[in-house]
Amino acid sequence: MQIARRTMLLLGAAALAAPRALAQPRDSLVVGNPVEPPHLDPTTHVAGSIREVVYANLYQGLTLIDEQGQPYPCLAERWDVSPDNLAYTFHLRRGVTFHDGRPFTSADVVFTLDRARGPQSTNANKRLFETIASVEATGPHTVRVTLSRPVGSFLYDMGSADAAIVSEATAATNTTNPIGTGPFRFVRWVRGDRVELDRYPQYWGEAPRIARVTFRFISDAQAQAAALRSGDVHVFPTFGAPELFEELRRDPNFEVLLGLTEGEVILAMNHRRRPLNDVRVRRAVTHALDRQAINEGAVGGYGRLIGTHYPPHYPDALDLTGMYPHDVNRARALLREAGVGSGFQARLILPPFPYARRAGEIVQAMLAEVGIRATIQVYQGPQWLSEVFRPPYDYDFTIIAHTEPFDFPNYARPDWYIGWENQAYRDLIERWFRAVDPAERSALAQQAQRMLAEECVAGFLFQLPKTGVQRRGLTGMWRNSPVQANDVTRAAWS
Repeated sequence: MQIARRTMLLLGAAALAAPRALAQPRDSLVVGNPVEPPHLDPTTHVAGSIREVVYANLYQGLTLIDEQGQPYPCLAERWDVSPDNLAYTFHLRRGVTFHDGRPFTSADVVFTLDRARGPQSTNANKRLFETIASVEATGPHTVRVTLSRPVGSFLYDMGSADAAIVSEATAATNTTNPIGTGPFRFVRWVRGDRVELDRYPQYWGEAPRIARVTFRFISDAQAQAAALRSGDVHVFPTFGAPELFEELRRDPNFEVLLGLTEGEVILAMNHRRRPLNDVRVRRAVTHALDRQAINEGAVGGYGRLIGTHYPPHYPDALDLTGMYPHDVNRARALLREAGVGSGFQARLILPPFPYARRAGEIVQAMLAEVGIRATIQVYQGPQWLSEVFRPPYDYDFTIIAHTEPFDFPNYARPDWYIGWENQAYRDLIERWFRAVDPAERSALAQQAQRMLAEECVAGFLFQLPKTGVQRRGLTGMWRNSPVQANDVTRAAWS
């Protein structure tokens, strides 16, 4: 591993050599993303790469989430809440149009929410809409949403990309020709290379200072560094070569933005397969993992170690990293106790993200030390989603960052790719969903954290850091990522 690390450093130095001085454009921006989205409709797909292009830039919701993780009014300028917390009356902004010129009205809200919660819904987070009992347009610019039970996070949920408001007239083609209400409109998508957006002249709010935004897709970390240095890309909100940070920090042409994300990086285990359905085997796997070494090798040590599925920067987070410390002998003993003392063969399927590929090689070596012989396969994003994240769930292990906020309830889903069956956890999550009081929600979240850790439902590794690098003079980019987004609506050159 030391040889590999030295090699990466040498490659990084080469990538950063021979700078090319370029005058900064005043009204355009090129944003680098590591993964190309499968399409451009966040209301029908789970991929974070979609949200990183379109959230707040092209699509908007009744609310949106700011850099501090707080919902704020967007297409709804205000709302009233009934005393029983079951009815929300949204007062919509007037004078808003979609990018095709159609006026935005209450009918679009009714269509969007009914589509998301309906029987034919393909929304990746349909659970966010399951408590909606009815949606009624009470006027051209007012909508009443009635819930079947109180939901403490409802206004936050309405700010997710899954709740982006779309028009019935264009919903069917939003995957390739997205039409929203945001400050930027879609221009074109050059497959395998970039998506281009232009400032929308009829935008209802404050016009962005950037006139054209190009999202470039570059997966290789060294190619990312070369694109930054040449000026072909102005910013990588998530830069794939953290070993180069210190060198970039010393370069007067660049600024490094290290921040926080909601992304829990986990070694997911398929509970539908033996022997991973045995908690003793999962505990053995967890003892085999040296989290700090994985953190160092995958993201240069900039992540924060986790022992459960919960962001460690939240005030009610529990530090459970010591529950199953790195202990090779204990791991071997647990495997013997489970009847697999000689180890077993497994497939470690990795998505194309740099952190996952780097972590995967380290995890493979650690598993081998206790007798688990994992072969690595790297899938591109669409294949990983279709074969690992969705049926047939064809994997034993995978490494992925779950970057959606408040996503620990997903472990209660019987159809989730993890495949964990635990009725007590499902009951706990149902109580958390119903809770409105912040103290009660916090206490229930802590119970959930502990249950996930005790059962070793996954190998919890580290919180994915926000590793941003941008050319000096660029302002308005988020340092932290409370949601999956590259919000460029306030970006500008100073």
